Amino acid sequence: MKRREFITLLGSAVAAWSLAAYAQDRTRRLGMLSIYAESDSEVQLWKGAFISRLQELGWTTGRNILIDYRWCAGDLTMMQTYAKELVALQPDAIVASNTPPTAALLRETRTIPIVFATVTDPIGSGFVRSIARPGGNVTGFYALDPAMGGKWVEMLKEIAPRVTRAALIFNPETATYSRYFSDPFEVAARASAIEPIMAAVRDANELKSAIEAVAHQGNGGLIAMPDTFTTHNRDLIVALAAAHRLPAIYPFRFFGVAGGVVSYGPDETEGYRNTASYIDRILRGEKPGDLPVQAPTKYQLVINLKTAKLLGLTIPATLLATATEIIE
Repeated sequence: MKRREFITLLGSAVAAWSLAAYAQDRTRRLGMLSIYAESDSEVQLWKGAFISRLQELGWTTGRNILIDYRWCAGDLTMMQTYAKELVALQPDAIVASNTPPTAALLRETRTIPIVFATVTDPIGSGFVRSIARPGGNVTGFYALDPAMGGKWVEMLKEIAPRVTRAALIFNPETATYSRYFSDPFEVAARASAIEPIMAAVRDANELKSAIEAVAHQGNGGLIAMPDTFTTHNRDLIVALAAAHRLPAIYPFRFFGVAGGVVSYGPDETEGYRNTASYIDRILRGEKPGDLPVQAPTKYQLVINLKTAKLLGLTIPATLLATATEIIE
């Protein structure tokens, strides 16, 4: 009798273990909605960081996880179509690259977990109720503190003391959060005796006209807002600034690599690695609404001395001393 009971208990234990193992090892499905173009070299770095972190946590594509990608290349209409497609696949979770894809996904679902990699103003955008307790089906990582709008003005004045006018470049269709940065930008500009200019542009032609206008009036400078539009057009913005000999401050490292004189902002790659960690926790049972929205911890100050020389700018020693990367 005892032997039969033991065999029965053993069989039950093996069955329970098998079910648990199956639940852990079954293939999960993710979606990723990115407003960027897949061919963008920077996007490939972010994607690689995300996949690498997933593998470190035990998730291997093709073995226990499948990822459906949708790349919008800046097309906002296509982005909503892709959001519908991903939600229709009923994945276990969806990654949103930044603000516009997060908004598009939330128009389609309030149940599938969503993790955003680099959102700006998650509360003001209506994505979460609070930073500590997001609630709902979405959480993630925000890109920048609004005080950066003032910090960029200070840096512009440091590298170009003669600047009396500064244009903040952004696209109102993609940077729906523009006031998040523009308010502190305007306050800091006036405190430094600089005329703040809100350069709202929607396409390359408007971008060229706005930069030409700043250059034409003299003693001007540029600040590129963190925005999908400015990221897509970084080569053009950097080239126009150089052609018109305008000092400029940019929000991310890849602007400095592209030839921008100074860039200061968070490491975007870190956001994607952290996103993978949150995806892991959600796949293992945690709720996105219980995971706090987190701020970046790693900032990068990149100074391109080659460009500074071309523009006739002298970078202060104090700024050089704090740079994380100097391009010569």
